Amino acid sequence: MPKAHVPNWPDIWFLRHGQTEWNLAGRIQGRLDSPLTALGRAQANSQAALIADIAARVATGPGNIYVSPLGRARETAALALPEYDAVIDPRLAEIDTGAWEGLAKADLPQGSSDLLTYAAAPDGEGLEELIGRVRGFAEELAGPSIIVAHGLWGQVLRGLAKGLPQQNMGAQDNRQGCVYHLSNGSEDVLGNFTG
Repeated sequence: MPKAHVPNWPDIWFLRHGQTEWNLAGRIQGRLDSPLTALGRAQANSQAALIADIAARVATGPGNIYVSPLGRARETAALALPEYDAVIDPRLAEIDTGAWEGLAKADLPQGSSDLLTYAAAPDGEGLEELIGRVRGFAEELAGPSIIVAHGLWGQVLRGLAKGLPQQNMGAQDNRQGCVYHLSNGSEDVLGNFTG
C-alpha cells in the first residue's frame, strides 16, 4: 500500500505515559485521569535512561520538550525528564472519548482498533479532529523535540510522521516504557521494557 504524504517535520522522540490504574483495570481514560501504577513508574524510569542523552541535546537546541496537561503524562515526564522544564500544551491531551470516559473497555463495541473505536464515541472528539490537532501541533515544531503524551494521540502522531493512511494508524503498537524516534518518515523504537 503506498504511503500518504510524509511531512517534513524535525526529529521527534515520543514517550507514551506509563501504565495507569485505569490501564490496568481496562477502563477508558480519555480526558479523565488516574495515577501511574508501580509498573507505570518503572516504565517512566526506564524511559529516563533511554532519553537522557537526547534530552540534553534537545533542551539546548531550537526544539523543546512538550507534555500533555493530563496528570498521567505529567507524572511520567517528571520521572523520565526530571531535570527539564517542559512546555505543557493542551493539544497533547488524549482523544476526548465523550460519553465513554470511565467505562470498561470490555463494555464497548469491538472495532478494528482502539483508535477507530474511541473516535466513534458519542459526544467525543472524532478521528478527523484528533488528526487535525496532532498535525497542527507537529507542524509548529521549530526543531528536534521530545513529546510526552498518550497512546492514541501517539498513534496518530506516529502514523502522520510515517505517512500511514488514517485507517492503519490504530494498528501500530502502543507500548509503554519505550521511546519512539520519528525521523524522515521512519520510526525506531528505543528500549524494550519488559517490567
